[in-house]
Amino acid sequence: MNQFSRHDQKLELILRTAARIFAEKSYHSTSMRDISRATGVSLAGLYHYCKSKEELLFLIQDHCFGRVLERLEERVKGVADPFEKLRTFIDNHLSFFAANMAEMKVLSHEAESLAGDLHQHVSTKKERYAKMARKILREIQERHVLEARLRGPQPGSPAEVGKATIASTRANRQIDLTVATYALFGMMNWIYNWYDPSGKLSVNQLVDNITQLFLNGFLSSSGEPFSISPSRSAEKISVWRTA
Repeated sequence: MNQFSRHDQKLELILRTAARIFAEKSYHSTSMRDISRATGVSLAGLYHYCKSKEELLFLIQDHCFGRVLERLEERVKGVADPFEKLRTFIDNHLSFFAANMAEMKVLSHEAESLAGDLHQHVSTKKERYAKMARKILREIQERHVLEARLRGPQPGSPAEVGKATIASTRANRQIDLTVATYALFGMMNWIYNWYDPSGKLSVNQLVDNITQLFLNGFLSSSGEPFSISPSRSAEKISVWRTA
């Protein structure tokens, strides 16, 4: 084993242990001495791998987003179908973070704990990742609208025409892509609060459920059309109002 690989393994141990402690205690409540004790690496040794606790947090975030992006870009190469791309996107995200739950919590809770160039570097990767999700959702939306228009109102009974009209109306009433993108991330990133990788629900089942829920909605299996009225003006709520 060469020196570089030994260095790599020790750094990975430090990052994983630091992520676990940050997840348990929070970044601001954790000291480098806490990490030194948990890893068995001296303080001097820790500072050999990173200059500060902030740089350690940066390395955790940068490593996670780098791995997820690299895996995703490799997996979607040559995939043309946007629905398959979305399934791959969700699978890639959930399979990685189901195996790295502490890191997911740290990325969610400590997103704004970095400053300056370190924050900007991570933010750039996050924006690139979000843009990939948004692009896939736009492709799905465009495909759905095109297919609805190609089907069009079919000749037949009034009921059949009515169903076609409902389908066309739904296709034209598109969900805002920004809302859709961050709603998807909200669904995926919340799993650290409830999902147990060793429980009855496998990662594949989790991926299938979230993909179906996101694409089709909670009531899709009922087969009945469901719609809500457009929102009225938002009610102004006082921060002091409790009921």
